[in-house]
Amino acid sequence: MFAALDISASALVAQRLRLTTISGNLANMMTTRNELGEPEPYQPRFVVFQVDPSVGAFGASGVRVAGIERDPVEPIYKYEPNHPDAIKTGPYAGFVAYPNINMMTEFTDALLAARAYEANLGAVEITKDMTQQTLRILA
Repeated sequence: MFAALDISASALVAQRLRLTTISGNLANMMTTRNELGEPEPYQPRFVVFQVDPSVGAFGASGVRVAGIERDPVEPIYKYEPNHPDAIKTGPYAGFVAYPNINMMTEFTDALLAARAYEANLGAVEITKDMTQQTLRILA
């Protein structure tokens, strides 16, 4: 029974990190500078899941986050020559590079992550109820 709780808990942690990553993408939709303050658009990130055989039992496994990857998509260029982060030279002179983040895709991913989180909370509740019933029968 505790293996089922461990599997659900691993999924809860993974989905929480997925939601945090999605919210970071949404918060940085208009970010045109990197962490060092240099003009460089934010690159969207996504979470990569991996099977965690150390969590679980009887052929069932948990999940863990293998990493958070950057999506190497081309930025969206908007012509804004007076913007402080506008490109000064080259074919994109006068353009500002914005992150290529699709709000609808991010919202859809957030909805999927929230539903997966809710499903795992339901599994935790069912496991808890089954454990309580088992203890009542044995007592």
